[in-house]
Amino acid sequence: MKTITPEETKRQISYSKRVKELFMTAAPKALVITYGCQQNENDSERIRGMLSAMGYAFTENKSEADLILYNTCAVREGAELRVLGNIGALVHEKRRRPNLIIGICGCMMQQEHMVKTIRSKYKHVSLVFGTHTLHRLPQLLFEVLTEQNRVFSVEDSEGVIAEEIPVYRSGDPKAWVSVMYGCNNFCTYCIVPYVRGRERSRMPERILEEIKELAQQGITEITLLGQNVNAYGKDLTIGIDFADLLFEVNAVEGLRRIRFMTSHPKDMSPRLIEAMASCEKVMPQLHLPFQAGSDRILSAMNRRYTKEGYLDLVRSVREKIPDIALTSDVIVGFPNESEEDFAETLDVLAKVRFDSVFSFIYSKRTGTPAAAIDDLVTDEEKHARFDRLLALQNKISREINDACLGQTFEVLTEGESKTDASMLTGRTPGGKIVNFPKQDGVTTGSYVTVKIEKTNTWSLMGNIIRP
Repeated sequence: MKTITPEETKRQISYSKRVKELFMTAAPKALVITYGCQQNENDSERIRGMLSAMGYAFTENKSEADLILYNTCAVREGAELRVLGNIGALVHEKRRRPNLIIGICGCMMQQEHMVKTIRSKYKHVSLVFGTHTLHRLPQLLFEVLTEQNRVFSVEDSEGVIAEEIPVYRSGDPKAWVSVMYGCNNFCTYCIVPYVRGRERSRMPERILEEIKELAQQGITEITLLGQNVNAYGKDLTIGIDFADLLFEVNAVEGLRRIRFMTSHPKDMSPRLIEAMASCEKVMPQLHLPFQAGSDRILSAMNRRYTKEGYLDLVRSVREKIPDIALTSDVIVGFPNESEEDFAETLDVLAKVRFDSVFSFIYSKRTGTPAAAIDDLVTDEEKHARFDRLLALQNKISREINDACLGQTFEVLTEGESKTDASMLTGRTPGGKIVNFPKQDGVTTGSYVTVKIEKTNTWSLMGNIIRP
């Protein structure tokens, strides 16, 4: 693992200044489009931070952007196809405005076959860089602007940690804070270790410094991020683990809510569960992917736990945190999944009763072990199973939400509802979306007490009873 040196940071700052000096009139505009997980969103905040330092303003309008940059995801085929489709459609905009810079970065660009595709078939793309060279954006953009050549910067490495990158956040009362990067688990279906590198933890003092600054800026809720967040500290030699970090973050003045994701069941220790129960600012919410209910499939996935082990873990969590809201990830149609295997997955849903799940039909990822398996299950069977899983989980989610009717929750107001301008929206401690009518004095960042008057499968509606 490589930590970016102060000298490299200073070098990139100098490139930021040199880019800014190129713009003699009005500030150019950039559009950053993000696909994928919260880690990608967090990376995009750093991309915007570097662009802002280079003199860029931001727009959501492609036709007025001088730079359009896609921060990509490689976990599922659908996201990759959407990126390629959107990039292809920009060829006409590039012809109309030859000075437009089109770039692609992120996980997709850590795959050699994707880089070759962009290089050969998408010649209107000027800038390509991977997850390990994100910190070099100022230098790369300077080269594009001054040399008028295509710039590709993709490195194969175990990953880096780059501190001191400026961050541009949107004024949200919440913030993401990455505590570690990469993954060592090598689940057979997953591309993440190949595109994000090995697990590498930030030093705790740097994490706490960032969180304290956020709290001083008025941020009251943070989400600690990592591809395998509860493995934090295993690569350090200072005797700290994720439970220790939670206690440290819990002591930061000004914070009111702490969340984290994503957790791997094999690293969910009793000590971590105790820390969650003991830290009053850690919200009663846990995202704990189980992926499949069949031990045979779990073994083929290299998940390193069993169905019963997972159910025992859930029982332990609920014993210590009775009001915990549980969410999960589920893959339907892993190669050669049988009807009996799938029945085990449905059994986990029925026994655990998750508040919600993110469910996906298996997507073959080039370069992963599962991609080489000859799959005898038809797409029709996979889609039929997916529909059955969705129907069961929707029923469970609705029943759990219906039980909230008449209850009151503290809600952090996150802004105006996306579907109704007369409503505000926020989340309960357990992470449930709540919509409620606007009220004088209640603004983004306000904490209010809301009584639930109506329930839906994926959200709640109520009225403020105490601002």
